[in-house]
Amino acid sequence: MDSEADIPAFPSGAAPQEILAWAARRFAPRVAYSIGFGRAGCVLLHIIATERLPIPVFTVDTGLLFPETYALWKRLEETYGIPIRPVQPRQTLDDQTEQYGEKLWERDPDACCRLRKVEPFEQKIAGLDAWVTAIRRDQTSERRHFRVVEQGGRFGAWKISPLLDWTRDEVTRFVETHDVPINALHAQGYPSIGCHPCTTPVRPGEDLRSGRWRGAFKTECGLHAPARPSDPKRSENNA
Repeated sequence: MDSEADIPAFPSGAAPQEILAWAARRFAPRVAYSIGFGRAGCVLLHIIATERLPIPVFTVDTGLLFPETYALWKRLEETYGIPIRPVQPRQTLDDQTEQYGEKLWERDPDACCRLRKVEPFEQKIAGLDAWVTAIRRDQTSERRHFRVVEQGGRFGAWKISPLLDWTRDEVTRFVETHDVPINALHAQGYPSIGCHPCTTPVRPGEDLRSGRWRGAFKTECGLHAPARPSDPKRSENNA
């Protein structure tokens, strides 16, 4: 794997097309894009498709996504001709209920996220050198300190965030200009969309991610949580 000294420090405002093209040159075929079906995620898929970049796309299908999200998944595949491969948890929902009881997401949302999203994601990333994500600095205070390309970290692979410096308005303009398909729930008060049991509409004046795990004192599923210093595979510079 490349050392940090070999990775370019992309300047603020670097085009996501440039960043993605570099990622494809440097890491293909051991790089993939993890789409979460948010607005920014759909923008990256549009760029990967229109630039014909050799970056396969996958998503963690927790089994708890909204029907509107599954509908968007199908529409994106039809629009761009790119398969979005599902990565699924080891346990079905019935198996999880049998072992942990009903509605684990209500009693222990961190455990549910770990079982249904983080662990299957970790298994997928184990076979890669790098992964692409659509996160942005303006989404949470924790993400303000991320870098466009970060070494090592939580999953031991390079993490590439081509839209890190974009604002929500820039994402919206791109979507409208290029007619990018997005989730129908955005028009119903859901600026940030996760699993249906843990996502609610956002009221006027609230933070855009306040509808995620409302009342649970939780803001991340775990994929972008800070690295634990005790784990030698992880870097203090990554999330």
